[in-house]
Amino acid sequence: MEAWRVFLVFLRLGLTSFGGPIAHLGYFREAFVVRRRWLDEAEYADIVALCQLLPGPASSQVGMVVGLGRAGLPGALAAWCGFTLPSALLMIGLGAGISHGWGDIPEGLVHGLKLLAVTVVAHAAWGMARAFCRNAATWLLMLGCAAVLVAWPAAWMQLAVIVSGAVAGLALRRDLKSAPTPSMRGVPSRRVGVVALVVFTALLMLPWWLSGPGSSADVFGLFYRAGALVFGGGHVVMPLLQAGVVAPGWLAQDAFIAGYGAVQAVPGPMFTFAGYLGASMSAGSGGWAGGLLALVAIFLPSFLLVIGVLPFWYRIVALPRMRGVLAGINAAVVGLLLSALYDPLWTEAVSGAWDVVAVVAGIAALAMRVPMAWVVLGMPLLGMLLHAFP
Repeated sequence: MEAWRVFLVFLRLGLTSFGGPIAHLGYFREAFVVRRRWLDEAEYADIVALCQLLPGPASSQVGMVVGLGRAGLPGALAAWCGFTLPSALLMIGLGAGISHGWGDIPEGLVHGLKLLAVTVVAHAAWGMARAFCRNAATWLLMLGCAAVLVAWPAAWMQLAVIVSGAVAGLALRRDLKSAPTPSMRGVPSRRVGVVALVVFTALLMLPWWLSGPGSSADVFGLFYRAGALVFGGGHVVMPLLQAGVVAPGWLAQDAFIAGYGAVQAVPGPMFTFAGYLGASMSAGSGGWAGGLLALVAIFLPSFLLVIGVLPFWYRIVALPRMRGVLAGINAAVVGLLLSALYDPLWTEAVSGAWDVVAVVAGIAALAMRVPMAWVVLGMPLLGMLLHAFP
């Protein structure tokens, strides 16, 4: 029954986790470190560091690792289903009904969701900075990474900053002792990990397009490659998907942009945009079947990578030098949070003094341990009021 418990916890997160992948890390920390204590700060930091280094949706991968640790492979699947299901149903339903048109999302609601994202990320950044930056060197590294990402906010720069943080951590933290391997009872064996990595590589190398352009197999290959080769999460995968579905004429540009706008306003992972595309485009089976095919294809690489890498990861992080590497990666991740807090979250959401007051009030509520559900419901309502009475 532990897998069922994991599903229910992640379903609640899937219904309330607005704000994109960076904000999701804050929701997860609040849920699993602060409130339920499934993980301690150090173990959560190791998981975040691993998922930042893997291609695919980092927040969804963090959820998979948490579920895997609680209930094995069924737990990983339960975590993914719970976190993905709400937004996936909304996006596939929107794609399946695209021929009947769609309404605009109220601007006030969108504004409130953006303020919610700023609140959650700010609270998470402060908490993670206190936990991960324990000396002057790591604080300087964190601030330097944030400054670089604000100045050059390219997707490849995010990966470069994380790698640089790892190198700096290795140079700055030579005195760390080895750490015990975290006690996650659901971590698969190395043999299972090797099999998962072989399957991941085989599916990536298969020439899916030989079955015919626009076939279901071709669609599966497109979305699988997108999930396997893109670093940086949901926003970064959009150009690749646009080139894959708009250029060959599978979907009109206007419909693509409409779906991209809609996925910004739903909770959960941005990769559920694939479900919208699979359901609405002319290639493949379309409808609900096409949406589910695209959704499974884009998330499958993450499953295989998590299962394949995790058994070896927890042996690597026990090495003394790797503790320094992880300290540098964690400082870089906090820098990534800070840069995202400023741009795009703050720059897009906060436009006046009342917006600042709303964000400060939300952060204060979280600091005083007000239930997250109250904040999640209150911030969008406050945003609608601010939009209606500027």
